[in-house]
Amino acid sequence: MSDWTQRAVSAEQAVSLIQSGMTVFLHGSAATPTSLIDALAARGDLENVRTVHLHLEGRIAVADEKGFRTNSLFTGACLRKPIEEGRADFTPIFLSDIPRLFTTGRIRLDAAILQLSPPDHHGYCTLGTSVDAALAASRMAGIIIAEINEQMPRTHGNTLVPFSSVTAFIHTNRPLPSHAPGEPTDAESAIGGHIAPLVPDGATLQMGIGAIPDAVLRRLFDKKDLGIHTEMFSDRVVDLVEAGVITNRRKKVHPGRITTSFCVGSKKVYDFVDDNPFTEFYPADHTNDTAVIRKNDNVVAVNSAIEVDLSGQVVADSLGHRIYSGIGGQMDFMRGAALSNGGVPIIAFPSTAAGGKISRIVSTLQPGAGVVTTRGHVHWVVTEFGAVDLWGKSLRERADALISIAHPDFRAELAREIAGIRHFVI
Repeated sequence: MSDWTQRAVSAEQAVSLIQSGMTVFLHGSAATPTSLIDALAARGDLENVRTVHLHLEGRIAVADEKGFRTNSLFTGACLRKPIEEGRADFTPIFLSDIPRLFTTGRIRLDAAILQLSPPDHHGYCTLGTSVDAALAASRMAGIIIAEINEQMPRTHGNTLVPFSSVTAFIHTNRPLPSHAPGEPTDAESAIGGHIAPLVPDGATLQMGIGAIPDAVLRRLFDKKDLGIHTEMFSDRVVDLVEAGVITNRRKKVHPGRITTSFCVGSKKVYDFVDDNPFTEFYPADHTNDTAVIRKNDNVVAVNSAIEVDLSGQVVADSLGHRIYSGIGGQMDFMRGAALSNGGVPIIAFPSTAAGGKISRIVSTLQPGAGVVTTRGHVHWVVTEFGAVDLWGKSLRERADALISIAHPDFRAELAREIAGIRHFVI
């Protein structure tokens, strides 16, 4: 196509399309269009603009400016304080349901601010590293304002945005946010050691970013023909592909391909997905649909927790009343793995927090804590002290099992705390 860069405008010109009273979707994760968000926050003449988004990277200036109200569908460090202080909103929702918020008009989008890969000779950009809810937003919003970044990977799957549908754009050439994997702690390494034997050859994995997924993936180099069907992945998956461990041969859904909704990592993972047909990106209402997940055999899903009570209730999005992250895809994959033939749903976390002063396994959840995975959905729970399967166990049996993998410093205390709760004791 002709030199499309000639149509680029300044960030200030691009965001001038936003009017007071609009609802605006912000592309998230590694695709956060920070230059456009900064320009929007600097307007100074807007009132009652509502922004809606998943996790955003970097400082999000609109959260601190009058005239804006942000609504997190999954949040992170940049918006925890505004939410806690009541200056921003949080909506609890399964990741698989978020696209439907837009397509049904439950949340009506006036505009979407996206970060895209450059258009190809057919006239198509892609959503790059984050398709999740962004594809639905791009199709439902009346105005598309884009940062077209030369360094945004061109991704395969259901990721296309016609260049002709972009209302205004800026042209950049900047690196994406980088999150290189670190070394696991002793506890994280031990957790990885407990999970690895639960992964059979030919398993289809769901693992996100973070120390525990990394610790698990580091221990899978002796496995054969693993597959990936996940909401997100990072660098350690690339290592297993390069080692010939991840082949996706035994998958029944998108066989021979990694299936994901977004990715976050270092430049290594961004280079890996760039124009790579081995990896396909799909919206979250596909990747996280339990009816799709369960079609693969031996789905092993590893998700984290902030605290778990002795009946098996899993808190993953909040610290008491304080919102920490979101529901995300945990329940989608916990249930999808449970329904998979040979599936292994896993909740994994270090046994303590605050430098060992607080047990994450508790007799009673903190007031205000949100249960993400119910005790009816929980199966395997793993800490550095072992792995227990709660499925089919009574409340008393669950308490005994969970106390056995709590930190030894807290086991006696937990036993005392439940001694007066009738259904936990004989």
